[in-house]
Amino acid sequence: MKLIRAVFGIFLVLTASLAFAQANGERLIMKDGSYQIMTKYVVEGNRVRFYSAERHDWEEIPLNMVDWVATEKWIRENGPQPTGPVVVTNPNDPGQVEAAKIDAEERAAREAERERIPVILPGLRLPDESGVWVLDTFDGQPELAHMTQTNGDLNRAYEHSELRYEVGSKRGARELIRVDGFAAKVETHVAQPVFYVSLTRPKDAPDPGSLGPVLTVNTHGESSVKDDKGAFSSPDSRYVILALNVNPHERWATAEMVDGILHGPIPAQVTETTKQVMPGGYWMKVTPQSPLVIGQYALVEVLAPNAVNLDAWAFGVNPTAPENTDTVGKISQ
Repeated sequence: MKLIRAVFGIFLVLTASLAFAQANGERLIMKDGSYQIMTKYVVEGNRVRFYSAERHDWEEIPLNMVDWVATEKWIRENGPQPTGPVVVTNPNDPGQVEAAKIDAEERAAREAERERIPVILPGLRLPDESGVWVLDTFDGQPELAHMTQTNGDLNRAYEHSELRYEVGSKRGARELIRVDGFAAKVETHVAQPVFYVSLTRPKDAPDPGSLGPVLTVNTHGESSVKDDKGAFSSPDSRYVILALNVNPHERWATAEMVDGILHGPIPAQVTETTKQVMPGGYWMKVTPQSPLVIGQYALVEVLAPNAVNLDAWAFGVNPTAPENTDTVGKISQ
């Protein structure tokens, strides 16, 4: 009897999680991969009756033709989310109580996932990793490229390091930011790339590692990198984009250029950005205030009114560059 109640409770969770998908244009996905677009449905025994959004009429199919896991996944990622408390119509029914408990846990997990790995474009989510990612478009397809700091440390547990430089220690023409090579590893193909910076986890937020698998990162044949769960930035940081000087062997910025970021006059090489903390407080969106010309740049973190992080994130703008490695692309629809 307990087993029957548990199974029935899980079925109630499934139907409850699908019940909020009664808005226009929801998908009822079949086991053969096809789907029906419906506005509402009802399960009656071993049959499913649904109202077709395409044919504007009630239709019926066998229950076992529906891929409920795929349907629930699609609704979770694309459909409206339930709000308000989970309602138990009969508190004396153990099956309903257990179903409501599981449903509440599922809702909490889905909400945490949406905040931790938000959708930034249809079919494209930020990865379940920290660090800095830039939104690029290659061959007409949007993708996120992972950026490393100018120290070249590929260990993601330590990638967001700070090399603090305070105004007042002016060093003239001395090079404060220096990166080997003529061009950055990451080059965007758009003139106004958008950056996403992982933030310190919100207070009392659950450990990200306990909420689901890490998104697979496409390294395009390069060696894999470690999962990154510990490198976070402060939402109080300001970010600017600094155009770097370039020669065939290195890219650099002088102390005079860096000092100008802190106390002015703002150098011509600096592009200001706007920042927006995304819902949930896990990510900050950083957008250049104006398009960038073709060239080499550094995304520079201003830690305080008198301090800048010299361990910047180097990148280039080059519409003819090859595709970036270590990217996250759109999920196949």
